[in-house]
Amino acid sequence: MTPALLAITLTIGITLCYVAVCTASPFGTCRKCSGWGFAMSTDRKGRLKRGKDCRRCHATGKRIRTGRWLYNRWSRTYRDGTHTPVTAPGPKGGPTWS
Repeated sequence: MTPALLAITLTIGITLCYVAVCTASPFGTCRKCSGWGFAMSTDRKGRLKRGKDCRRCHATGKRIRTGRWLYNRWSRTYRDGTHTPVTAPGPKGGPTWS
């Protein structure tokens, strides 16, 4: 197997695995707060206490994966582009022209 063919095969395999992960689990843990939803801080005595809510995940501890975000964006764009609104009939039963 040539190195180029091996690289292509590995790239396709990794991509399909990532698609499977995004499909099975669209949300991952937040990288900033490690899934806690808030930052840990210490008081003046050195004891741990709850800090501010995480701004990246809005205190949920979860974030949407990049692949799922891209799929949602593509799906929304496709749905909006192929949407054909249904118009109500005009006063004489024909279509309304606007």
